[in-house]
Order: sequence, then structure tokens, then C-alpha cells
Amino acid sequence: MSATRSLLIDGIGELVTADAEGTVHYDAAMVVEDGRIAWIGHRLNRPAADDRLDLGDRAVVPGFVDSHAHLVFAGDRAGEFDARMSGEPYDGGGIRTTVEATRRAADERLRENCARLTAEMLRQGTTTVEIKSGYGLTVEDEARSLRIAREFTAETTYLGAHTVPAGADPDAYTALAAGPMLDACAPHARWADVFCERGAFDADQARTVLTAAAKAGLGLRVHANQLTAGPGARLAVELGAASADHCTHLTDADVDALANSSTVATLLPGAEFSTRSPYPDARRLIDAGATVALATDCNPGSSYTSSMAFCIALAVREMRMTPYEALEAATAGGADALRRTDIGRLVVGARADLAVLDAPSFVHLAYRPGTPLIATVIRGGGVVHQRAEN
Repeated sequence: MSATRSLLIDGIGELVTADAEGTVHYDAAMVVEDGRIAWIGHRLNRPAADDRLDLGDRAVVPGFVDSHAHLVFAGDRAGEFDARMSGEPYDGGGIRTTVEATRRAADERLRENCARLTAEMLRQGTTTVEIKSGYGLTVEDEARSLRIAREFTAETTYLGAHTVPAGADPDAYTALAAGPMLDACAPHARWADVFCERGAFDADQARTVLTAAAKAGLGLRVHANQLTAGPGARLAVELGAASADHCTHLTDADVDALANSSTVATLLPGAEFSTRSPYPDARRLIDAGATVALATDCNPGSSYTSSMAFCIALAVREMRMTPYEALEAATAGGADALRRTDIGRLVVGARADLAVLDAPSFVHLAYRPGTPLIATVIRGGGVVHQRAEN
């Protein structure tokens, strides 16, 4: 379809907008012009358009917004997963294994892997994804990771402070991450992130990197409170970070700080599934008034899933979220975590990014876990994935 033509998306049995009012339309239709939503309403009131797509009474939801993923890497850590399932605890130390493999890999190998995973995500309804560096940990390797990531998304995140390389002095490496490495990476990144955690970077080290990144014009994100009830979440709030990610171990003070801030609590249940760790208490955050997002944390070590639908099902089953809350967190919540108003919601003026379910209701995303329900994916008003009919 030409960008100048209008498209009527008709035959929508249920349309979840994920807007501020939680609006759900039934027997609906939508008109798209120039890649954006121009009209939404009952199908009996549908206006004329140049082209028409009939969805056959299927449910429609916003395209998923995956606001936390690590896709530029090489290697495999299935053995580490097997060991965890046999009783070994997770401590984050396996990151260095991926660093070694990523440093050895050619650009084309990293590019092919990133292309494979983003295509996998798109087929499963994810229309926007954030991609982090963090498996290079040298100036050159972090910069090339971000250059590759930018080929696939505008939402790129500098994560040079992912872990301290083996044999490096923590303070000296922090200075590198806040200085020459940041200088090389900032032109290729929109965001900066730090793993503020026991065994990674303490609060002072994290603040050093994040403050330097903010001065360089990058937005902030924080890997926070994954393994312990540490300082990460409150540091994210203090510095005005867009998101505090993981939030597995939160104190009452952490919850209060998040609830009274614009920092989004991004929950990553795939990591708890893969590490046999306690799940975050989403109910506690929501009831306190915090904004919550869901993301896959797709990475080769602690959450090797590209499925937002799987994360929605986990959030409903294990984190006490309702099916609607989980869907909202995977769409509008992810958009909030990226400070985006043009995606994550199906409202007039928003980008026409949507997932068509082979189901009558969005509830089936949690009700039928593991079932490939995404029939069609539309991004910017164009069909980018259509599942083959049997």
C-alpha cells in the first residue's frame, strides 16, 4: 500500500487500545493514513478508504513494545541453563562467557544473530524493541555492538557497565565506562544503562557512569534490584531514569519511590523463569500506583526468550497481574519506559503498530500459553508478517 493511500482495517471483533481509560472496542474498525491511525469506531460507522483489510472478527492489540533486550551477542549458554535446572544458583557471572564469544565474533555473525532474533520477535507481535550493548566491554567492541544494534532499532542502549571484565580493577573500569568508552558509544545510543548490583557496580560507580551519560545527552535506565534489595531502584528515581529494570527485590521505600516518580518499573519474568528466582511482586507495585512495564530481557544466559506473549502469561500466573494489566504493561508500559507516546497504544494519531490475534479476545494471550496466536502483524500501517494458513 502506498504511503499516500488510506487503509480500512475492518472486521475487528475486539480492539484493545491500551489508552489511559482502558478502552476496549467491539465490532470495530480502524482507518490508517500515512502510517498513523486516523479513525477508530464501530464498523457500522466506518468511513470510506482506498484499501480494505478484513480481519474476520479477530482480536487486535497494540504491537508489543519490548523495552529491555540484549540481542547483540554470540555463543550459547544452554549448559549454564542445564546446570541451574540441576540446582546451581544464578549469580550473573555467566555474562563473561558471552563477552568472550562476542569479542571473537565477526560483525556479520553478530548482525545475523540480531536479525534472527528481531525477526523472531516481529513474528510474535513485537513491533518495537530496545537493544543493549554490554557484551563487548572494550571501547571498540561496545561501539561496534551499538552500531549493529542501530541497524535494527532506534532504541539503542549503551551498557558498557554491565559487568567488570575479568582481571580489571572495578574503579578503573568505571572510569573507562564513564569516559572514553562512553565518548565512543554515545553517538550510536539513545540510552545508557548500568547493572547496579552486588558483584557488578555499586551505587557510587553506577552514579558516576549514569551522570556522565546524562551529560552526554543520553536517557537513563538501570538494571536494579535483581539479586538483592540494593540501591538500584532508588538511584534510578533519584537520577530521573526512564526505567528501573528487574525490580525483583524491593523494599517498601523502593516501592514508594517508584510510585511517586516517573520511573517505570520494568519487570522481566523470563529471567525468573530461567533462573528459578522469586518473581517480582507486580501486584504490590500496581496497587501502590507505580507504572509497570513487561519486557523479555532476551539474552543467551538468563532469559533466552523472544516471546512477549510468554512473559504476559508468566505475569498473570506468577506475578498476580490481571490479563489486561499484563497486556497494558507489554504495550503502553513499554512505551512509557522508552518515553514514547507514538507507540504502545491504539489511539488516533499513534503509529499504526498492531498485532492481530487468531483468537476472539486478548485474554487468550494468557489463557492459551505457548500457543502461536499472532496471525498478522502491522507496523506503520503496513503488513509486515502474515502467518501462512494451513
